[in-house]
Amino acid sequence: MEKLRETIGKIESVDGTFEEKTQNRLDSLTKPQGSLGRLEELAKQIVEITGNEMPKLDRKVIFTLAGDHGVASSGVSAYPKEVTPQMVYNFLAGGAGINVLAKHVGAEVVVADLGVACDLKAHPDLIIKKVNYGTKNIAEGAAMTKEEAVKSIENGIGVFEEKFRALGGIDIAGTGEMGIANTTPSSAIVSVITGKEVNMVTGRGTGIDDARLQLKIKTIEKAIQINKPDPDDALDVLSKIGGFEIGGLVGIILAASSLRVPIVIDGFISSAAALVAYKLEPKTRDYMISAHFSVERGHAAIFDYLGLKPLLDLNLRLGEGTGAALAIGVAEAAVKILTQMATFDDAGVSKKQN
Repeated sequence: MEKLRETIGKIESVDGTFEEKTQNRLDSLTKPQGSLGRLEELAKQIVEITGNEMPKLDRKVIFTLAGDHGVASSGVSAYPKEVTPQMVYNFLAGGAGINVLAKHVGAEVVVADLGVACDLKAHPDLIIKKVNYGTKNIAEGAAMTKEEAVKSIENGIGVFEEKFRALGGIDIAGTGEMGIANTTPSSAIVSVITGKEVNMVTGRGTGIDDARLQLKIKTIEKAIQINKPDPDDALDVLSKIGGFEIGGLVGIILAASSLRVPIVIDGFISSAAALVAYKLEPKTRDYMISAHFSVERGHAAIFDYLGLKPLLDLNLRLGEGTGAALAIGVAEAAVKILTQMATFDDAGVSKKQN
């Protein structure tokens, strides 16, 4: 617990120190005031997070964490669990959606094994932070021990901090994941923390049919009934109905917040991790940028609970960090507007008449 407590202890509130100055600059640019909408809001948020009045987002990293789930054996996913390691190899080969979109925005993809249910082949770009060989089936008991939950978070913190040191800093980070059946524990987490009924926060994941969706809902309801997670105890929720890669993402979010790095939250699974991070330390919300509105029906409940507003709505449901990659591109556009656009005085353009 020492690393977890230390990291949480470093997280400071974003206090609006630069708000007025940044707003004045935005208002001085050659455009009607407020005409770039969310881009202006995003630029202000990034200035506040970083404490840099003229930020640059050169060092962009997406952390894609992998883990397996025992509940896959209950038939809640359209794909077998063997797909998890297969997709990890695809990430490492550069052939996945996240690789294409990360390259498009100039971001590095960091791939880490937090709990894949087999030993992966060694690869120079693969980080091994395995807590265990997949979680246990949450429909039969706790996903993991409390110690494993803490370890998964601390391993995620370690992944972030090691990359931060290696690059000499990170300007913006994104979250991503891979784990067959991981929308099931994510829906369970969302239901418990937000208090929403399971059927209101459970979607089709990889594209399951109606019969399997009903099975998935019943499986989650059973998991919550058996495990009785305490919604006010984030570690209890994570250990009883979570996942190792979800815990790792909690660590990524905590570490980014502690180092004042904007953290772009990808889709439904990443947002479930954001819920856990928020319950551990509410100040993390100040550092979060919600990438997109997922097709998964439980995503809206997370936004309502956290008070976040997604940047994009593209009917995405892939995960991996794909939505985060696209949103990082939007974030970079926002800071370039702030830092590169001419002011009325610079350009010799007449200002609005009063």
